[in-house]
Amino acid sequence: MSFKLNLPWAALWLTAVCTTACTTSPMSPATPDAADALRWNPARFETQQLSVNGQTVTVRAFENIVYVRQPVDTTYQVMNVYVPEAYFHGQAVGGYTARTAPIFLPNNVGGYMPAKPGTAQPAAQGPNAGKLSTIAVALSKGYVVASPGARGRPTKDANGVYTGKAPAAIVDLKAAVRWLRFNDAALPGDAEKIIANGTSAGGALSALLGASGNHTDYASHLAALGAADARDDIFAVSAYCPITNLEHADAAYEWQFQGVNDYRKIEISMLDFNMQRKEVAGTLNAAQMDVSNALAPGFPVYVNGLNLRSASGQALTLDAAGNGPFKDAVAAQLMASAQRALDAGTDLSAATWLRISNAQVTGIDFAAYVHAIGRMKQPPAFDDLALASGENQLFGTAHMDTQHFTAYSAAHHSGTAAGGSSADPQTVRMMNAMAYLGAPGARNAPHWRVRHGSADRDTALAVPFILATTLQQQGKTVDFALPWNVPHSGDYDLDALFSWMAAVATQPR
Repeated sequence: MSFKLNLPWAALWLTAVCTTACTTSPMSPATPDAADALRWNPARFETQQLSVNGQTVTVRAFENIVYVRQPVDTTYQVMNVYVPEAYFHGQAVGGYTARTAPIFLPNNVGGYMPAKPGTAQPAAQGPNAGKLSTIAVALSKGYVVASPGARGRPTKDANGVYTGKAPAAIVDLKAAVRWLRFNDAALPGDAEKIIANGTSAGGALSALLGASGNHTDYASHLAALGAADARDDIFAVSAYCPITNLEHADAAYEWQFQGVNDYRKIEISMLDFNMQRKEVAGTLNAAQMDVSNALAPGFPVYVNGLNLRSASGQALTLDAAGNGPFKDAVAAQLMASAQRALDAGTDLSAATWLRISNAQVTGIDFAAYVHAIGRMKQPPAFDDLALASGENQLFGTAHMDTQHFTAYSAAHHSGTAAGGSSADPQTVRMMNAMAYLGAPGARNAPHWRVRHGSADRDTALAVPFILATTLQQQGKTVDFALPWNVPHSGDYDLDALFSWMAAVATQPR
């Protein structure tokens, strides 16, 4: 890694110049100006005291950093960077120093909606109100934390032009990574050890960030924003329940849930920059059942074209009815999850779809499991025929709010939405991590942790399983699991997450 400034000396200098300005009130976004617009300003910070499990952690908070020279929206194209105060005094935290500390890169994206950067303080409202911030835990363990905001699918400018359609969110995250590398010589933390973290659409974006490092597909978009001239590959990925592989997610969903006709869907909206989720129940009508029956057979065709193999070399395929070694491998992951829960003392008697003998999980009725967790989405689960899904909005354009992104839905367009046009295939590709794994010109992250709860109904189990299996097959280190009875959520196992991060941080790039 390149030379870093003498931090103990810098701390004395900053004490002299920042006695009041650096420790007063939260800061408004700094407007980039001239050639030095992207350079980190070590004098612009606020000192924050955090309480983490009874421990007081002092950090310098460099908030609302505009990470591109030509931002479109400084509400979202900003990043919060937090550095343990100890690093400015030559001290170590958790075995790391200012030179060696990995950089934890969590995003707050959900539902492909716009997201502000995360903060080290507990949330004031929403489902996580008062909960200890993952960022605060990371800082207590010695990580430098950089949390970027990103534009989202409904974002508009003052002229009513949409600015957050695909691939805006991933371009923003890449620009944030480039800012970190551009400032690596001066900023505490090792920009060669960036570990991304996200949940749901944020998990998909973390995976895409890890898969598409430095690929030229994004070059023109980054140049238009005035992103730093630096690399955007990262070291490791933590992805919770990633809503990814959208081109094939509809078929995957019906492969898993075909025949389950009752649903409890979630409607997503935004309130004061917080994502709101409301559950609505219903039953599929005859036309929707026909859609399910039409989509499900396409999934074996897709899976068989991937040439996936198990660790033992077995071909993971499906027959025309959707059965075969691939399905058995997914079921085996569920059984392993149940076994871990059983070993931990969890009562599994309610899971009548499991076969248990002598404290060992010996089998699973996959169809009964699917009926037990229940369907959440109507078919098509993602590319809605009437262009009513969040993903339809993701693939809109500057002047069109929604578009289709699969051939099936485009061919069966219905409803009142005008046009029924389709997104550019290249744009759709740019939002799918699978498109860049092993692709020429893409530097894939070497270390991955993927979690998808066994009770998660937002996307099919097959989607994260395909991602993890492809990564393993390509020689990446992968920690994949389906945590028992966990719904669609993230950051629920911080001890395990940070143990994994500490282990991979010792590995070479």
